[in-house]
Amino acid sequence: MKLVIDDACYAYDTIFGDFGEICSLPGRSIDKAVVKEADVLIVRSRTKVNQALLEGSKVKFVGSTVAGLDHVDQDYLQDNDITFFSAQGCNSMAVAEFVITAIVNLADELDFDYTKKTLGIIGVGNVGSRLAAKAELMGIKTLLNDPPRADTENLPHFVDLDSALSADMVTFHTPLTFDGQHPSYRLLNEVNFHNISEKTILFNAARGGVIKEKIWEKTQTMVNIIDCWENEPNINQNLQENAYWATPHIAGHSVDAKFMGSFMVYEALCDFTGHKQDKSIVNLINPGVLEVKKDNLKDTLNEIYDFKQDTLAIKNIGNFEDYRRNYPIRYEWPHYNSQTALPIVNN
Repeated sequence: MKLVIDDACYAYDTIFGDFGEICSLPGRSIDKAVVKEADVLIVRSRTKVNQALLEGSKVKFVGSTVAGLDHVDQDYLQDNDITFFSAQGCNSMAVAEFVITAIVNLADELDFDYTKKTLGIIGVGNVGSRLAAKAELMGIKTLLNDPPRADTENLPHFVDLDSALSADMVTFHTPLTFDGQHPSYRLLNEVNFHNISEKTILFNAARGGVIKEKIWEKTQTMVNIIDCWENEPNINQNLQENAYWATPHIAGHSVDAKFMGSFMVYEALCDFTGHKQDKSIVNLINPGVLEVKKDNLKDTLNEIYDFKQDTLAIKNIGNFEDYRRNYPIRYEWPHYNSQTALPIVNN
């Protein structure tokens, strides 16, 4: 069996080595010629998986080790009997930690009490639900908006989009979709941007394209935290220069998240091929005992990981892709023994 794998997939050689011959290369370099003789394709977000890539190939299984879906033409895969698996939820804790860390830093630097603020969470799936649980543990009132869930579930505490956008802090955690009853492309646009005020703290840690950037760059907010951009890596430099944190789509790039993305695809590929799982792989991450001895939450979170270094790293946007591919090691909060209690929710 031949596998073509994005070389940014975590520990791909250890995790997938027993399946057969591996051809690894950067996601943007995976093309039609490379996949022609492949049986399995394993990607991250930088490879467009569609007819142009796969037509005429032998590929029968596609695995994506990231949570996003907009880089994969699922209809084409289904129509051509190609099994697809996406590691939904693999980075949800990492992204929730990113948002909470920003809120705690901002509360200190701008001198506000986050327990007196509202947090509008737009998209309450894997990331949004975990973020809501952490926020509520910290005493932050949440305003939850997710029309696809509201259509199918009894969620009387959910609010409409305008209400969520009117919160003190607004954060997006939707997939990027262009059709259906509730498309998320430019969900925040000229029709509803009036809900965002000069007192709003606005996040995009979802996907580039859920906020119309041409309006955003002209809208005065209290603070912008931007991890996801349209036209990556050629990002909007006006927004970048004015953001509190302007990071290169790395909110979900913890070691845990990247491992889990690979591991979830590994489990799916084992099921697809009938391959017996190696039970030792689940224990691949073992950093030992990590300790933080700070007496307040801000310093504790920043010692675990200071996202400001990510902003500094892409002051020159030419570093955007290289920094993502060679991202510093960052472990999630449950690995740490800390003097200050962390908002860890086991869900």
